[in-house]
Amino acid sequence: MSSTDYAPIPPPQPKADVGPLKLTTEQEDAYQKVYEHFTKDEYTFPGEEKGDFTEEEKFWLSYECLLRYLRATKWDVVKAIERLESTLKWRREYGLYTHTPEYLEPEFLTGKQILFGYDAQNRPALYMFPSRQNTETSDRQIHQVVWTLERATDLMGPGTETLALMIDYGDKGKSPPFSTSLQVLNILQDHYPERLGRAFVINVPFLLNAFYKMINPFIDPVTREKLKFNPDCVKGGHFESHMLVKENWGGDRTVEYVHEKFWPALLKLTGERKEKYKERWRNLGGKIGVKEWDYKVEIPAEEVGESEEKIEVPVAIAV
Repeated sequence: MSSTDYAPIPPPQPKADVGPLKLTTEQEDAYQKVYEHFTKDEYTFPGEEKGDFTEEEKFWLSYECLLRYLRATKWDVVKAIERLESTLKWRREYGLYTHTPEYLEPEFLTGKQILFGYDAQNRPALYMFPSRQNTETSDRQIHQVVWTLERATDLMGPGTETLALMIDYGDKGKSPPFSTSLQVLNILQDHYPERLGRAFVINVPFLLNAFYKMINPFIDPVTREKLKFNPDCVKGGHFESHMLVKENWGGDRTVEYVHEKFWPALLKLTGERKEKYKERWRNLGGKIGVKEWDYKVEIPAEEVGESEEKIEVPVAIAV
């Protein structure tokens, strides 16, 4: 299928060996302590006089979210709570809930970030093309990355909590400064723990390769292990070829970015997907600690098909 063919991408269905997370007694106890901390009546939001959570924050504080922070802190309850509260505060202060598509669209005109298909583990793949940079260095460039990470989470199906990050430094162009790359890395490590499944990097120029070596000591060991340079994604079993970009990546799909088609399709697909999830979450109580598995897996495949067949969505959903 060429880049001019269009079809919806349904959410990946859970694999036979995937199911709700199972915890040990000790892990369940740790989870319960974190859950009780955020649901107690006298809870006060960090830096605020009141402890009221917005609906969006309650939705974010899912069962799996609390576990992601516990895993990231090696099941240390105090550290997990500290990191969760740090991220909650950051999400508010950073403007994550107020950055609109209209504000961000100028960063998406050239297709320097593309959401395309899923890897072999059902992870949504986020491609980055630094050479397609079209704007001057600003906070909005980083806001774009964060917004796209959030849209990638909207496209995660049941049992999927991580994404595949694909960075192609091929072609000459205006890449963002190293300071921007480092800031994005810090955001990933601090506020998106257990969200990076794999990071594949190809066509790394000499200076950037030196930069990666320089910052290597500052990269979390777990993150460092997930970073792979110049991989063969198909032979390595990371992707099936029909889900992988052809140019420089070795897949079967030729992707041409057409902003007028991809941008509205992405907004519609991710918006409707998230609203479906949130509606089921509300039906399950609309509170902290609801399992992502429960509000995602209950969406029948035929129901998704009925809704999304009407959307002309590029197989390569690009932004």
